[in-house]
Amino acid sequence: MAEGGIRDDAKRGKLRILTLNNISSQGLQRFPAERYLAESELEEPDAILVRSHNMHDFELPGTVKAIGRAGAGTNNIPVARMSERGVPVFNTPGANANAVKELVLAALLMAARNLTDAVRFVDTVQGSDEEINRVVEASKKKFAGVELPNRTLGVIGLGKIGSLVADAAIRLGMNVWGYDPNITVDAAWSLPAQVQKANSIEQLLRKCEFLTVHVPLLDSTRGLINAGRLAMMNPGSVVLNFARDGVVDSEAVLAALNAGHLKYYVCDFPSSRFKGSSRVIALPHLGASTREAEENCAVMVVDQVRDYLEHGNIRHAVNFPEVSMARESPYRLGVANSNVPNMVSQISSAVADAGLNIHNMINKSRDDMAYTLVDVDSAVPTGVINAIENIAGVLMVRYLPLEGG
Repeated sequence: MAEGGIRDDAKRGKLRILTLNNISSQGLQRFPAERYLAESELEEPDAILVRSHNMHDFELPGTVKAIGRAGAGTNNIPVARMSERGVPVFNTPGANANAVKELVLAALLMAARNLTDAVRFVDTVQGSDEEINRVVEASKKKFAGVELPNRTLGVIGLGKIGSLVADAAIRLGMNVWGYDPNITVDAAWSLPAQVQKANSIEQLLRKCEFLTVHVPLLDSTRGLINAGRLAMMNPGSVVLNFARDGVVDSEAVLAALNAGHLKYYVCDFPSSRFKGSSRVIALPHLGASTREAEENCAVMVVDQVRDYLEHGNIRHAVNFPEVSMARESPYRLGVANSNVPNMVSQISSAVADAGLNIHNMINKSRDDMAYTLVDVDSAVPTGVINAIENIAGVLMVRYLPLEGG
């Protein structure tokens, strides 16, 4: 039985978008003012846009039909609960990729040239310019670093960010090894040919002097870089983590740093555990903190949410299949349901039993979730929607007529 599905959005007036964080105006202005209302305080929203706000304890109204995350990670969103309600959760993979890539390159250079230690040292030097210069010249050899050409970088995770990092490192003259057992076809096409493929994480770790991880935080990736794997790395190696905090075991990293096995750990996740460790360079979660990245994420997520609310199309949802169908009729139904047998037949029968002609139809599934779009040649009566809602396994039904349809 479907729960809380708003059957005809066109009859509710303006579509209401609740923003739980500041969303770039470059994105919000893509909501047409004559049809949308986007504000930080709204009741009965049709969709929610969020960045970092923790939604796990958030009371979600039954009117919510979509959640859009202006960023890649969705750990702050109750995705499983949304799936049970038939609500897609969109994210923006790749929109902040260049910003993260540039920060990873900065981290590589900071570690290779001992820049943080050097800056800290200069801050301690007192005296006149002559005295400062004398101390600096006598001490600078302590901060001598290495150059990146011919050094080896290991990249775990070869999505958009990992591929950009690999390409940039190659352009700097580095040797790059990559590992990603779940690489997509699109990612494989964009990966530089010079990247050498590792058959396992262990093989990659034994090759590299610098390691960067670019994977989501899942049960399977939590503690991916642990004590055993750190021990496989070359002495004096550097670990970079600009993915998620839990992907790298912090205690294992600290132990490896204290033992002198690792040279630096550079990450985007400050922690009290790192206080007092001069070999940890922790940045204040700057990965996507550029004006360009925030604008890119906002534009991308707004376009995705609009396309879903107006046409039922799904692009880049973390819990739904990719489904897109060109409009060939002003009358459209969108049905979210559990991935169970005979669903398409039952939906088709409900439409046919009402004497409606199906103009076009698409159904796709992803794990336990399935989604169907149906274009019909005439207006859909309420009785048909009720019949589909009452099919066992249907989670949400939405009627999406074009304006004037």
